[in-house]
Amino acid sequence: MTATVLVVEDEPQIQELVAVNLEHSGHKVLRAASAEEAEAAIRHALPDVLVLDWMLPGESGLAFARRLRADERTRDLPILMLTARAMEQDKLSGFEAGADDYLIKPFSPKELAARIKAVLRRRAPQLSGDAVEIEGLRLDPASRRVSAAGRRLELAPSEFRLLHFLMTHPGRVYTRTQLLDQVWGNHVFIEERTVDVHIRRLRKALEPTGHDRLIDTVRGSGYGLRND
Repeated sequence: MTATVLVVEDEPQIQELVAVNLEHSGHKVLRAASAEEAEAAIRHALPDVLVLDWMLPGESGLAFARRLRADERTRDLPILMLTARAMEQDKLSGFEAGADDYLIKPFSPKELAARIKAVLRRRAPQLSGDAVEIEGLRLDPASRRVSAAGRRLELAPSEFRLLHFLMTHPGRVYTRTQLLDQVWGNHVFIEERTVDVHIRRLRKALEPTGHDRLIDTVRGSGYGLRND
C-alpha cells in the first residue's frame, strides 16, 4: 500500500522521524510545520492521508481538523492525529474534531505505519491493494487485471483507475470534480467533461460481460457504481 502522506509537525526531529519511517514503508511524504503550510500543500494537491500534530504554532491541529471536515473537498481526507495529550477527554476532543485515529507521543514508528494502513483501508480502500469483486466483476490492483465470467477485460490505465475507485466506493454518487480529484489528482488540469469520455470508454469495455449496467449516471449529479 503506497500513499501520499502529509506530515504536519513543527518539531523538526519528530517530523524527520515520522517522514523517514513512512518513506521506508513505501509512502511518498510531504512536510509542513504549521496549519498554514499544510493548507497551502493541500490546495496544491490533495494527499491521501494527513498526519497532524495537535500543538502547532498559530492555528492548532484540532482547529485545523475541524476546518478540513467542514470543507467539501477535504471532508473525507483521512486524518491521524499525533499528540502528547493522553487524557480521555483529549482523545474525545480529537475524534469530535474529525480525527480518524489518535496516536500518543512517544509512539512507535511501526505502530504509526500500521495505524495509517488501517485508516486508509477504512477511508481510502482504493489504496489498499486488495482485490475487489462485485457481481462477478473482479479487479485485482496487484496484477492490474479485470475479469468476469472467466474472461479478461482489457482496460486502459485511466479506465482501470476509474473502475477501481468506483468498485471500492459502491452505492455512492460522485461529481465530475470529485472523480477528477480522486482518480486523476486535483493537480492534473483537465476538463470535467473528460470524465464523461472515460465513463463511456469504461462502459464499452464492460459491455462483453454485461457489467456496463453497474455504472450509474445520475443526471445533474455525477456517476457511481450500483451495488444491488
